[in-house]
Amino acid sequence: MSKRYKIGEILEVSIEKIVPNGFGLAFTENLTVFVALAAKGDTLRARIHQLKGKTAFAEIVEIIKPSAQRVEPKCVYFGRCGGCDFQQMDYETSLAAKVAIIRDCLSRIGKINYEKEIQMIASPKPYEYRARAAWHIDTRRKKIGYFQRNSHQVIDVETCPILTPELQKTLTDLRREIAWESFWGEIIEIEAANSGENVSIYSNEMIEPTKEISFQAGGNRYFYYANSFFQGNPFLIESLIETAVKDAKGETALDLYCGVGLFTLPLAEKFTKVIGVEGNEKAVELARKNIEDARIGHADIFAENVSDWLTENANNLQEIDLVLLDPPRVGAENAAIENLLKIKPKQISYVSCEPATLARDLRILSESYAIESITALDLFPQTHHVETVVRLQLI
Repeated sequence: MSKRYKIGEILEVSIEKIVPNGFGLAFTENLTVFVALAAKGDTLRARIHQLKGKTAFAEIVEIIKPSAQRVEPKCVYFGRCGGCDFQQMDYETSLAAKVAIIRDCLSRIGKINYEKEIQMIASPKPYEYRARAAWHIDTRRKKIGYFQRNSHQVIDVETCPILTPELQKTLTDLRREIAWESFWGEIIEIEAANSGENVSIYSNEMIEPTKEISFQAGGNRYFYYANSFFQGNPFLIESLIETAVKDAKGETALDLYCGVGLFTLPLAEKFTKVIGVEGNEKAVELARKNIEDARIGHADIFAENVSDWLTENANNLQEIDLVLLDPPRVGAENAAIENLLKIKPKQISYVSCEPATLARDLRILSESYAIESITALDLFPQTHHVETVVRLQLI
C-alpha cells in the first residue's frame, strides 16, 4: 500500500536540481516535491503546504545539510519578501540554474532537443542593479515595501539590496516624507524608475506629474516614464540590443511588441524600412518621440494589438527580412504565431522573459524555422527570472 501524505506533514528530502519557477526538486516515496528557496544539493526538512495528486509544494523547516553552493542571503527580508528567490545560492550557481530552466522548458514544453551551448551573459552587478521598482503601500498600517511571498500582505522594507543606490535613496526619502493621510485607498502601488540621478515616480493616487527620464544606449536616447515599460537592468541593455539585433540587415524589419522603441532604433540603422507595432498607446507616443529624436525617417509605429495588426496585414507583408518580437511574460498570442508562419520572414529574433511561454511558441515556430542560437541574459539577478534571445532561420 502506497504512503498517503497530508498538509502540514514534514518530509526529509534532498534537492536534485532547480526547476522552472525557481523551486528545488526532490522525490520521496510516491511523491514529487517542489521546495521553495532551496539550493541544489541541500538536504532539508520541509513542510507540505499544498498537495496535488502525487505532487507536493513545501517550505523549508530545517536545513539538515546545506549545499556547497548555498550562501547567506544579503537581504534581511529574504524568505518573507515575495521578490527575490535565488539569494540562497552563489551567483555562478544561479546562472547555471537559469540555463537549466531554459533547457527544461525547451525539452518538456517545446519538445525541442537543443544540444548546442546556451550562452549566459551575467549581469555586471548581481546587486544594486534594479532601476525599476513597484512599491506597495499599506496606508492603514503605515507600511511601505513589497508583498509577502504567496500573499498580498505588505512587508515594511527599509532597504532593498537589488535596488540601484538612486532608487534606494528614493525609497528612504519616501518613507520619511510620505503623507499617509493623503491616500484614499488602503493598498496602493507606487512605480519608480531611475536613469542615473534622474528619478521618475508614478501612482494613480499622486497628483504630481510623472517626470520623464531618458536612457542612452548604443548611441540612441530613449525617453520613458516610471509607468511605461523599460528594461529594469540598465547594465545589460546594450548587451540585450546587440544580442537581439546582431548582424541582421536587409530591406524590411518588423518590431512586434515594440514598446518605447528599444529595438526599433537600432533596427533602423540596419534596415531600409522598419515597422513597429505596440498595443499600449503611451508607449507608442514615446516610441514615436524616440524615433523623432533619433531623426529616423524610415520607421513607422502602429498603435494596435499585435495579433490584430498581423491578422489585418499578413497578406500584404511580403519579403520580410526579420521579425523581432518581445512579447510580455504571457508570450505571443496564438494568432500572432500563426500569422508569422503565414508571413514567413527570413529570420526571427524572439526576445522573452518567460522560458515556459517561449518554449510553447518555439514548438510551433520550429515546424518552419531552425534555431540558430539561444542566448540567456541575467537581467534579473537574485530571482529565477531570465531573459532569453532566440535567433531563428527559415528552413
